[in-house]
Amino acid sequence: MSIPTKRGFGETMIAVAWSFIGLRRKRDFDKDVEALNPLYVIGAGLIGVAVLVATLISIVRMVVSA
Repeated sequence: MSIPTKRGFGETMIAVAWSFIGLRRKRDFDKDVEALNPLYVIGAGLIGVAVLVATLISIVRMVVSA
């Protein structure tokens, strides 16, 4: 078997975004488990949550002010 190469932060962000949506193939998930840096995954998850919360707050403010 080949040694998995570590993926960069951009690729980690893409993997986390797909996981937020819930659309990820099992094969891709298995590759991610082997190759993603856990610290990058935590950072990408925190950024994703911050963007999600900011988006929801913006939508609620627009609806309430209308």
